[in-house]
Amino acid sequence: MDEKAARDLEREINEVGDAIVAGVERELPGWVRAQIARIADAWGRLDDPTRARLDADAVTAGEEATVRVVGELRALFALDAADQHATPLQVVRTAYREPTATLAAVGIPAVERDEFDERAWPDDRYGLVPHTLADLGDPDLAPMLLAWGMAKAAIVRSRQDPTRPS
Repeated sequence: MDEKAARDLEREINEVGDAIVAGVERELPGWVRAQIARIADAWGRLDDPTRARLDADAVTAGEEATVRVVGELRALFALDAADQHATPLQVVRTAYREPTATLAAVGIPAVERDEFDERAWPDDRYGLVPHTLADLGDPDLAPMLLAWGMAKAAIVRSRQDPTRPS
């Protein structure tokens, strides 16, 4: 692969990474607040002062989740493509931590989840793990994961020894 093509691939993966970070940074605070409200509404047993405190704590949880997840995404994208051993979705899926702690702090019990989710995310007591980037609220984020994966694969493939069978 020539240098221009390699630079183009690097530019592409950087642009996609930047778009994912921007989308997560924009959508995650609202997603956290909405998930906390959804679970609290479904449970329906909080008194007014506790619900008001939960709603205020949801804002803080959204901010904390966003700072942490965006920081982890930036750290992932700062690595060389070959060293990016997690996917952006794996990082985003950890966003359940802050709302889980917030809901547990007011005594809302865990929800019933299917066996797969219980095995895959045992600490996600409320079934909050996003299954796609679009789950955060912006459908345009979903294809960004595919674009990132394709760019990463193209970069890694371009560096392989052409004499080595694939």
